[in-house]
Amino acid sequence: MLDKKNIVIIGGTTGLGLSAAKAFITNGANVIVVGRKQESVEEAQNQLGNKAIALTGDASTEGVAENAIEQCINKFGGFDGLYHVAGGSGRKLGDGPLHELTLDGWNKTLELNLTSLMLSNRAAIRKFLELNKGGTILNMGSVLGFSPAPAHFSTHTYAAAKSAIIGFSKSLAAYYAAHNIRVNVIAPAVIETPMAQRAAKDESIINYLKTKQPLDGRRIGKPEDVDGLAVHFMSDQSKYTTGQMIAVDGGWSVSEGQG
Repeated sequence: MLDKKNIVIIGGTTGLGLSAAKAFITNGANVIVVGRKQESVEEAQNQLGNKAIALTGDASTEGVAENAIEQCINKFGGFDGLYHVAGGSGRKLGDGPLHELTLDGWNKTLELNLTSLMLSNRAAIRKFLELNKGGTILNMGSVLGFSPAPAHFSTHTYAAAKSAIIGFSKSLAAYYAAHNIRVNVIAPAVIETPMAQRAAKDESIINYLKTKQPLDGRRIGKPEDVDGLAVHFMSDQSKYTTGQMIAVDGGWSVSEGQG
């Protein structure tokens, strides 16, 4: 499905991004993956092989996405799509319920989840326009952007950022559709990744998820649960789809949840 596609994944060296990189390569793509930590970048390079190049960079810093896109063009001969996965919980930064939220926590969590995405999307859009070609952008949202779970997931800045990603992506999709640039959003529920270790190790949250994510044995999500849709959005099979948000949530958004 991705034969001869050249794709940049921002946040592609661990978790959902790394799993997607493997799926993209299996489907024929060349990939550039970007991560913050040198150790994870080196491990990703080892796992992905010669159809990938792993780069170190902070997604919230200007120039990181531009560099990755240029590397993609220089190494593989083109640039066809961007998958922005980078982000994460701001709990340790000061995010939380509004009455406990610090201004620093608000700013840093938005920088981590929203500013980084703006920068990568801007870099991709500019390059697609410069090359006078279409392309696809896929952004990582979260069910918490539209379906709260206050008892266990009360980081209000994170929810605001993930909600903003939906509106931002739809606005981009509308504005750039005439240039054949597609912008879509995947919104997962709780997926077992390095970011989700708090939830994965908390028995009360796991019991809650068994009622909130009832599909496939009432289990926590796996990164590969998201990969199929990501491959679709990065492929020409989605060439007539833009401005859409699809939840990959195990039933979260249609289940009440208990506990």
